[in-house]
Amino acid sequence: MKEEKKIENNENNVEKVKLKDVDLKNINLKTIKGLCLEYKDVILYVVFGALTTVVNLGSFFILNTLLKVDENVSNFIAIVLAVLVAYFTNKDMVFHSEAETRKEKFVEFCKFMLGRAFTMVIEFVGGLILFKIPIPHIITKAGLTVIVIILNFFISKFFAFKTKKKEEVEEE
Repeated sequence: MKEEKKIENNENNVEKVKLKDVDLKNINLKTIKGLCLEYKDVILYVVFGALTTVVNLGSFFILNTLLKVDENVSNFIAIVLAVLVAYFTNKDMVFHSEAETRKEKFVEFCKFMLGRAFTMVIEFVGGLILFKIPIPHIITKAGLTVIVIILNFFISKFFAFKTKKKEEVEEE
């Protein structure tokens, strides 16, 4: 219990604050720190999601615009590169996977890849359909990427990565 309390509080003894409990008229630094503590995984996911998006859009731009590779081939390669970046950042830095055995790590990797395969299909099929619309391909790609990032957060948080917190909730 004492360890759990330490996790919930940072060095300045700031407690987590839920968004519903915030009084917008009296917001202060302690409240902001509490919100950051409460929603740390979302904030980190957004930061690393932005990195993944840069990899996705950047590689698509380089392949399609600069190297003149077909937009669908460029899209596929960009998605694969982004998924690899997402796995390594999410596993350790966002969701703090607690998988210990080889089997747990393998199952976790497979769940992550299954989730990403699902959203990759959504993104790829979306590209096949939407690249026919007369708007710049990079705008279409950016819109698809936003949808995929949101879906991937929920898949990673509730399906792919093993944490003690999730296991305790499932047992109750």
